[in-house]
Amino acid sequence: MAKAIVDVAIAILLHKSKVLVGWRQADQHQGNKHEFPGGKVELGESPEQACRREIYEEVGIGLKEWHAFDIICHEYEDVIVNLHLFHAHVPEEMLNQIHQPWTWYQRDQLASLNFPKANAVILERLIWSHLIKISDQIDALPHHNFQMYWRIQIAEVEKIEQQLELLTDEQLQKIIINTDIYQNINIVLQSRVKTIHLKQSQLMALKKGELIVGKRFIAACHDAVSLQHAQHIGCDAVFLSPVKATETHPNAKVLGWNDFAALAQQSDIPVFALGGVAPEDLEQAQKHHAYGLAGIRQFSSID
Repeated sequence: MAKAIVDVAIAILLHKSKVLVGWRQADQHQGNKHEFPGGKVELGESPEQACRREIYEEVGIGLKEWHAFDIICHEYEDVIVNLHLFHAHVPEEMLNQIHQPWTWYQRDQLASLNFPKANAVILERLIWSHLIKISDQIDALPHHNFQMYWRIQIAEVEKIEQQLELLTDEQLQKIIINTDIYQNINIVLQSRVKTIHLKQSQLMALKKGELIVGKRFIAACHDAVSLQHAQHIGCDAVFLSPVKATETHPNAKVLGWNDFAALAQQSDIPVFALGGVAPEDLEQAQKHHAYGLAGIRQFSSID
């Protein structure tokens, strides 16, 4: 007997570094587990319409700005579920309108919660390492939970593909490549690469709705305009730089920690401080509203 197919609209609601999570009752499908808000797509509804309706009914807020997050098909023992995911940012003034018992969790806390198996891909995308190494050497990829931006130029695409094909899926989960590299590698590798980098010029050339659904995007930003645009088009995180003077960009206007904080505290997506920082600066960076740090020279020892 064929399994029933259910279309479900799910919302990833974000505020600063937090994500809204609820709890499924024991008598519900996949009960006694944590959940993101959402529900079944009704006849005649689009998934986004269902998402808006469910969030208004379940959470108690009406949000205008939504971004397509992913589409996930998961087969359980008794049913096949198509998850249509969207994400949105909850402004400060709406926080008190949220119904109970929804709870805000830090991204770091999500991995310890009891979600259904279908949510594994969602959690992988939401949880960022607090340290990101930048290197032009793929063998510098950290062996632990850190991520790495493989910053290389397009030269021999075939050679780039050969190097990427040597990586396991777990390693590819940690690696970040620029959109120019992504667009030139083969379709199989594109499906395996999870995180794409945008230079500020590439970021500013994009409009809302043009990001690839299901991919995680991190953009380079240097000012308030680019930071706001990254959030507007649906990026997952940003590099904000330079915090301090660097040898590679000696003429760049330095933000300093105070100006960095003034920009970062306005962002509802993770902001990584970049430029003249070292791993030991993480605590100071987080006091200035950074989610984490990224760097080249002073990050070379991360493994």
